[in-house]
Amino acid sequence: MKISIGNDHAGTDYKFAIVKHLEAKGITVINHGTDANESVDYPDFVHPVALDVVNNTVDFGILVCGSANGVAMTANKHQNIRAGICWTKEITALTRQHNNANVMCIPARYTAEKQAIAMVDAFLETKFEGGRHQNRVDKIPC
Repeated sequence: MKISIGNDHAGTDYKFAIVKHLEAKGITVINHGTDANESVDYPDFVHPVALDVVNNTVDFGILVCGSANGVAMTANKHQNIRAGICWTKEITALTRQHNNANVMCIPARYTAEKQAIAMVDAFLETKFEGGRHQNRVDKIPC
């Protein structure tokens, strides 16, 4: 499995923890995020992750910022991206099961690091249910 990850200054510490966790599981991670805590513009780190997903060079994308709103809005501007804000394991699983999300967005200021890692695992382990949900997902693109 291959994951593309991006973050702004609010998500740097979480990004490092997530990358370490994924690499320990044998997952390849492409880092498009900042490695510093100085203020940056999150779209600069979102677009490369979204493009990795759109171009099928990775299986999924992970974005981390303070509230996850900005990264989700930016990622969802790309055709074929379904980025969902994940703040609990249950919501995370539903973004995959019902919405076939291919990018998860983590609000670092509103989740604990341990919780974020558990959500990453839930995202990667949960399959899309298809069925009645497929028709809805097919209606998402403009």
